[in-house]
Amino acid sequence: MESKVRLVVLASGGGTNLQALIDAIDAGSLDCVIAAVISDRGDAFALTRAHKAGITAHHLPVITAEPRHSYDTRLADLVAEYTCDLVVLAGWMRLLSMKFLGRFPERVLNIHPALPTELPGINAIERAWEQYLSGERDRSGVMIHLVPDEGVDDGPVLASVEVPILDSDDLCSFQARMHAAEHTLLPATIARYRPPRGSLP
Repeated sequence: MESKVRLVVLASGGGTNLQALIDAIDAGSLDCVIAAVISDRGDAFALTRAHKAGITAHHLPVITAEPRHSYDTRLADLVAEYTCDLVVLAGWMRLLSMKFLGRFPERVLNIHPALPTELPGINAIERAWEQYLSGERDRSGVMIHLVPDEGVDDGPVLASVEVPILDSDDLCSFQARMHAAEHTLLPATIARYRPPRGSLP
């Protein structure tokens, strides 16, 4: 019998996608174990969610004036302690350099609230809404993609789903439906993805 896929989740904020993974594991629809949750922000509610679920949680703060590559090396060393199969970026708000990504090839997954090739970077939901108001779009969506390099939200796509913008929507209702799509798509994609076997560099 194969062992469960081991996840390390990186999260900078509220951790609703982390909670979706915890709930899917508890429900038996995701055959994984979350080995650790790591945040760059000490006040991230994702850490509280991890503690409540009995998951090891770490705050790894950025040292003042620390170069990005230095932080990423420390982060990679911490993640490596958990011998994980996948690193899941669930609202991780720092761009990762190859000092991190090179340690976990084909094992870093990101969730982004936009369709492939659309709206890379931060505030994608709000920017989609602004484009809707100006008549430029009538839908957005969510994608899960691999993060092979330092490109922004442009790695190989594993899954995506469209979310229409309804005439009855306001920003809050549109955000809620986008988040609901995230919470469904992320665990379903991880359940299907088969990380590479073998030792890490």
